[in-house]
Amino acid sequence: MLRAGSVVTCIACKNLLPSRMGVKFRIPLQKLHPLSRAIHHRYSANNNPQRPPHCSAARHYTSLSRLPMRPPKSRSGGHGYQQHRSFWVVRLAARLLKLRYILLGSAVGGGYTAKKTYDEWKDMLPDMSQYTWIVPDFVWELSENIDLDKLASALPELEEIAKLLPDMEKIGENFTFLKSLLSSGLGSEVNGASGLRLLLETTGESTLRATDIPPTSAAMSDSADKQFKKSSDKEKVDQLQEELLRTQLKYQRMLERLEKENKELRKVVLQKDDKGIHQRKVKKSLIDMYSEVLDILSDYDSNYNTQDHLPRVVVVGDQSAGKTSVLEMIAQARIFPRGSGEMMTRSPVKVTLSEGPHHVAMFKDSTREFDLGKEEDLAALRHEIEIRMRKSVKEGQTVSPETISLSVKGPGIQRMVLVDLPGVISTVTSGMAADTKETIFSISKAYMQNPNAIILCIQDGSVDAERSIVTDLVSQMDPQGKRTIFVLTKVDLAEKNLASPSRIQQIVEGKLFPMKALGYFAVVTGKGSSNESIDSIKDYEEDFFQNSRLLKDGMLKAHQVTTKNLSLAVSDCFWKMVRESVEQQADAFKASRFNLETEWKNNYPRLRELDRNELYEKAKNEILDEVISLSQVTPKHWESILQKKLWERVSTHVIENIYLPAAQTMNSGTFNTTVDIKLKQWTDKQLPHKALEVAWETLQEEFARFMAEYKGKDQDDIFDKLKEAVKDESIKRHKWNERAMDSLRVIQHNALEDRSITDKPQWDAAIQFMEETLQSRLKDTDSVIADMVGPDWKQRWLSWKNRTPEQHIRNETKNELERLLKLHEDHTAYLANDEVTTVRKNLEARGVEVDPALIKDTWHQLFRRHFLQKALLHCNLCRRGFYYYQRHFVDSELECNDVVLFWRIQRMLAITANTLRQQLTNTEVRRLEKNVKEVLEDFGEDTEKKVQLITGRRVQLAEDLKKVREIQEKLEAFIEALHKEK
Repeated sequence: MLRAGSVVTCIACKNLLPSRMGVKFRIPLQKLHPLSRAIHHRYSANNNPQRPPHCSAARHYTSLSRLPMRPPKSRSGGHGYQQHRSFWVVRLAARLLKLRYILLGSAVGGGYTAKKTYDEWKDMLPDMSQYTWIVPDFVWELSENIDLDKLASALPELEEIAKLLPDMEKIGENFTFLKSLLSSGLGSEVNGASGLRLLLETTGESTLRATDIPPTSAAMSDSADKQFKKSSDKEKVDQLQEELLRTQLKYQRMLERLEKENKELRKVVLQKDDKGIHQRKVKKSLIDMYSEVLDILSDYDSNYNTQDHLPRVVVVGDQSAGKTSVLEMIAQARIFPRGSGEMMTRSPVKVTLSEGPHHVAMFKDSTREFDLGKEEDLAALRHEIEIRMRKSVKEGQTVSPETISLSVKGPGIQRMVLVDLPGVISTVTSGMAADTKETIFSISKAYMQNPNAIILCIQDGSVDAERSIVTDLVSQMDPQGKRTIFVLTKVDLAEKNLASPSRIQQIVEGKLFPMKALGYFAVVTGKGSSNESIDSIKDYEEDFFQNSRLLKDGMLKAHQVTTKNLSLAVSDCFWKMVRESVEQQADAFKASRFNLETEWKNNYPRLRELDRNELYEKAKNEILDEVISLSQVTPKHWESILQKKLWERVSTHVIENIYLPAAQTMNSGTFNTTVDIKLKQWTDKQLPHKALEVAWETLQEEFARFMAEYKGKDQDDIFDKLKEAVKDESIKRHKWNERAMDSLRVIQHNALEDRSITDKPQWDAAIQFMEETLQSRLKDTDSVIADMVGPDWKQRWLSWKNRTPEQHIRNETKNELERLLKLHEDHTAYLANDEVTTVRKNLEARGVEVDPALIKDTWHQLFRRHFLQKALLHCNLCRRGFYYYQRHFVDSELECNDVVLFWRIQRMLAITANTLRQQLTNTEVRRLEKNVKEVLEDFGEDTEKKVQLITGRRVQLAEDLKKVREIQEKLEAFIEALHKEK
């Protein structure tokens, strides 16, 4: 049966070519279906049509490949013809099966062609792999959350898709030819044409069933013709082509949607990559890299004659000539403050223009983006520029040389760096500084004297050319006009007001002004209204030049008009200048870097190259470590220092105002009463204040001590001025908690009211405290008396010192008063008037004239020494008086109330020191540490303060090295990117 199918197939293919069978038409081999050509060439090698070779390819596609092979039947002679008629049913079934092979082979060939067409169509798609970085990372993580196997199983099978893609026109032509061929003289093979309906029927029907075979060949032929007419090939082909077109449109829409999403994602990435939308860093544009170099150079003060000769476009012009409007047209936004006739540009404004997905502006030192498409953001941007200009102007000045850096990005903007300078004026008006005119000239010259700067000279076309000031200035800076572009503004007003339009022609041809220029342009920047938008100004400019006589009569050329042509020309000139000069500037900074590094190696070989900010951070850490050390001071140390300093502060008051007056009383009751009153008054008014002053001074001294002790082998003297300033400012800001005074007063009052000495050690401690205090006071008093009377006889003989006349009088007075004290040992603290007179007369009798005030002053010191000596003797007697104290000195002549007083003072000092220590460690040290941190933060934000406090050649050299390295590295990166762009 397989061989029978091969015969039918071979006969069908041979009938498609010129043969000896008398077919009247010919079809070229190239027009046949590829599968038919393949079958023809396969069997054309056998010259014997009666014994075709075995077709192994057919076995793969037939479901009857396991049936037994049958030998072919002979077709010659009449007997063969009778036998042929006897087995017509079997032969018909065999031919139908062989037709099925042809149809299935055609389907496979069509599928192959469809696959090839699909591969070619897929190759035509753009390579999206280089844009995969734009897609957020979460898209690639979808595979972890989506079951791709289920999704793949839901897609249609390859066979179903292949049915939609074959070239059905060629298949239809082959089917039509086969039908006509089978129905025109092939005998029983005509019946096999009814098998074509197997392909046109639905896939759910059986391909070959024995019951479908008609009983007679005539009935089956009629049924096949009717079925052919009902389902025409053309309708099927049209239906399949429509389905194919729908599929193509579907994929085309998907591609367009992906391209649109890709574009939007790229815009978002380019605009807001620094806000964390995507983790990959987007490369900076060339103009942004170049602008960063200019920003660093503007802050760099070169000491090695490395001047800034990098190109930029300098916009100069007379005041109100329209230079700011021209810059706004180039930037495509009204970004500058506006005013009518008054000076609005008070400082240079560096504008970096670059192309971007959105029209936005941003300051160099700010992260805020101003959307230039929104009027609110435009107003805020203009207000911010005006505020920055006013801040940069110093008191008493009108303009400032400080540069404000601004970047503007937007679609269609030409890449360049422009500097808008204050307008040149001829007269200083009221409200301006006297040197405003000269300052503007100096600022303009400083920018224009750069040999690589492009000068954009703006001239007002609506005023007389003879009134121009800026043209003379520009001609001085660039006499040959090799880097000057002349721009004539307000041409609409000029054409309207000037009687001779040829004057405008003379200006733009460079024949009227003495200056020369690379190019001349005429522009219109609006009708003069501040509310005009950029689009309306562009439309007005284009309409004006289209209808202007200047352009129609040939006075102006088309490339010389409109701000669009101007921006293109300026951008081309700018980049040409950049490419010609940037490498030379990089070499200059490389040489400067070598000089600086050599100086550092020779002068500071063992030190790191730390700039001012790094040195400040190092000093900041050291100061914070010193402050933290305060919290590590032991309580015992705090209390010891506080108690000692507090007693030094109040001891004079205790001795002079409390102890001495109370000791002059006659009995113990009066002594105690006097002491209590005076202690109460002292506690209410002075003692708490004195205690807090002592605590605050102790904190300062300890802070200063720790800062001084930290100066060890690693201490850098360059920080001394900074540390001193931080210490002073922190102490100045620190304020003691006033609430502590009230509680401290109560604690001190309760401590002084307690008179109960509980044990002998406390009594002995009070005796010792009293004795040390009295001895110290006695020593001080002896020193005062020695100064009053001068050297004694030993010092005079051994040291060759003599007394002064005043010291001689003092000495005679002292001797006279000492004789009085020997006669009256219990004398009061004050001399009576008659006693003063007696002493004076006795001295006069010896030839010494003395003033009564000097006598009293000398008596005060002598009596003080006499009293302290008696008190020390009494203190020694009271060492064994604790027993009498416990009995309240009953039946005893010894009274030690002064010892109790000193014990009360000593206990008050200890309690006060403990209270102050707790307040220091719990509150004040932390508050001081906080103040120090605030001062350090304030100093860190104040650049001028850091320059003032961290100075020296070492610091300046490190600063210059850092700047020069940064400039050189950025220039080299820019040059590399510039070469890649070429």
